[in-house]
Amino acid sequence: MKADEMWKVSTGQGVKVAVVDTGVNPDTPSLKGQVLVNEVPKAVAYKATDDYLGHGTSMAELIAGTGAEGGLKGLAPGAKIVPYRIALKGQNKSDLEKAPDEAAVIRAIADSDVKIINMSYGGNIDEPDVKAAVKYAHSKGKLMIAGTGNDAQEKNFIGYPAAYPYVVGIAASDKSGTVGKFSEHGNYVDLASPGLDVPTWCDNTFRSYCTGQGTSQATAIASASAALIWSAHPDWTANQVLASLIDTAGRDWAKDDPSTYLGYGLIRPRKVLENSAINPGSAGTDPLAKENAAGVTDATGAKPSASASTSSQAPKDTSGGQTSAAGSSSESSDNTTMWVALGAAGAVLVIGGGAFAVIRSRRGA
Repeated sequence: MKADEMWKVSTGQGVKVAVVDTGVNPDTPSLKGQVLVNEVPKAVAYKATDDYLGHGTSMAELIAGTGAEGGLKGLAPGAKIVPYRIALKGQNKSDLEKAPDEAAVIRAIADSDVKIINMSYGGNIDEPDVKAAVKYAHSKGKLMIAGTGNDAQEKNFIGYPAAYPYVVGIAASDKSGTVGKFSEHGNYVDLASPGLDVPTWCDNTFRSYCTGQGTSQATAIASASAALIWSAHPDWTANQVLASLIDTAGRDWAKDDPSTYLGYGLIRPRKVLENSAINPGSAGTDPLAKENAAGVTDATGAKPSASASTSSQAPKDTSGGQTSAAGSSSESSDNTTMWVALGAAGAVLVIGGGAFAVIRSRRGA
């Protein structure tokens, strides 16, 4: 999936992506002119453009950065970002109290003309009001994408909002095509996307980039992939955009037997863009209907108890952060390649396809 070739077909132009995160700094060189600050409803606009961590800005750049002045160039540089800040780990008490409610933010986005909601955060708290807001956003035709979480090596808890019905759960793979050991797995993993050794801002000073890893980055790249497709096919519904990503995902197992590590496989938007006659299926058919009807189950196939879904992890922790080299934090399961180049020139976010193998686990019914 060569970015330069894809950009001849689509850059994501005309597609708005809501980044619900730690805030988005619209003044980095790569995001100047890319962030639609005035489109955030006042009721949920608290510090939307004040990124206290650098995380939300990094996600925005991975999606729609222009690469100006040596900055990060995203996979969908023609798309636009609508920023939102919610209560996430690392904020002071005052900001936590004033931050917009997550459910209110999702509902506000649902009532806007944003097409994609990027949620590069997660926790193991199942909140009924957020679940209801997600259902509402789905009814309004939004495509919601979230990271499955980064705690697989410690507890592999069921991560929300990725585990909610109608949210596409994204796992992370590295540049050699391996699934990150940190990438949480389960029957709520729907697709995989590159998420290791990805440049992100080191902190909220926005002076330099660090190498990061996480399902956050994978989620942003998945959202950008969806933006490329939706821009090329503006009449498609969210169901059809998602169906096309699922149908063309890289995998070496049966489509009707998704992996608990990689879901339906690794995203390959190039396969959609290169086929102008591709059939995305019915506009009203949910490609994840089976999963959404069954709900989330644990490793034994049982549904989690209420107590297991309401731990002490509040506010939710972001599914990302800067780390050192990720070679020791990955586990082989495919051979798709991804790399990101800094600078205004050259191909950026280039992803190559290949066969999937090694780690493969059937989902429980």
